[in-house]
Amino acid sequence: MQKITFLFSILFLAFSSCGVKTTQALISDGNYDGAIDRAVEALRTNKDSKGKQDYVYLLEEAYAKAKDRDLRDLDMMSKEANPANAERIYNTYLQLNNRQEKIRPLLPLRLLKQGKNASFPFDNYSDQIVSSRNALSKYLYENASALLKSKNKLDFRKAYDDFFYLESINPNYKNTKKLMDDAQFKGTDFVDVYAKNETNMVIPKLLQDDLLDFKTYGLNDKWTVYHNARQKNVNYDYSLIISFKEIFISPEQIKEKEFIKERQIKDGVKTLLDSRGRPVKDSLGKEIKVDNYRTLRANIYEFRQFKSCQVTAKVDYVDLKTNQLLQTFPVSSEFIFENIYSTYKGDRNACDDNYVSYFNKRAVPFPNNEQMVYDTGEDLKARLKDIIVRNKFRG
Repeated sequence: MQKITFLFSILFLAFSSCGVKTTQALISDGNYDGAIDRAVEALRTNKDSKGKQDYVYLLEEAYAKAKDRDLRDLDMMSKEANPANAERIYNTYLQLNNRQEKIRPLLPLRLLKQGKNASFPFDNYSDQIVSSRNALSKYLYENASALLKSKNKLDFRKAYDDFFYLESINPNYKNTKKLMDDAQFKGTDFVDVYAKNETNMVIPKLLQDDLLDFKTYGLNDKWTVYHNARQKNVNYDYSLIISFKEIFISPEQIKEKEFIKERQIKDGVKTLLDSRGRPVKDSLGKEIKVDNYRTLRANIYEFRQFKSCQVTAKVDYVDLKTNQLLQTFPVSSEFIFENIYSTYKGDRNACDDNYVSYFNKRAVPFPNNEQMVYDTGEDLKARLKDIIVRNKFRG
């Protein structure tokens, strides 16, 4: 037991030494907040123990250096008086305050050899945080409002991001929410989606409506919205045109096939006979018995109902601002209706187990042509979605 305790003590010291060296390295690299995080984590337990003293000294050093650097940065930015520094000034004051709040729960931290508490000078930054937030809010609001006067969608999207950030740090600031909605509307690419029938067949309205119901696709994103019916007060940027080129539906077919299935099954035992038909005996004079097998046989009459539908189409991406064709993608899909059923004469046990289910099936009505086209459209819709996901409109 003493050896185990000694071993654990060595491992603990080694681990602690490694942690201290890492913290020292972070300070040497100027990553003061990283060093503070490691020291704070180490001091959450047994903070007054002798083995944690190195962390107390390192925390004191890292805090002093981090605070000094932040205050020097603030002094420099104050002298520059550049409105573009508003966000950095605000975040620096938040950083100063958050750093204090991270250490505060651990206080006091004793320096055992010196018989005193470690020094962590705290300041109240609430006034500076409020004033810098107000300055940043004003800067964001004016900058984003100016971007809204642009004619460039990317500028509208930048304005949206600024308004969104402004709302997160200063909720209900002026009319930010309305301007944020305006920026999103102006920055959105609106896509007009419609279908063209270039075949000699009637396309089921249900299929066309379902194919163009982009709500079920889940493709609308932050900056792209698809409409299958044009809306007032919307200037469309692109058109997505689905042109049905050809629809081929095969005739209804019923194919019949006849075949024989045989299977041998064990049916008791019989006496083993030699080539002359006499019983074979063992060394004790007893007749040798062997498994007796009999053959099961069935004549199978298989019927296969078959009908298929192939739809070919193309998808055109059109830029409505320039009225130019951007891209074209071919798309095709096939749906097969098949029903197999069977009858038999003889012993049904002659068939494999996985085939027996066909004996319980019967002929069913063939789907009509409209249903075949609609069923093909389910796969066509999945393929169309894949094309759009891989080829997003880029405004």
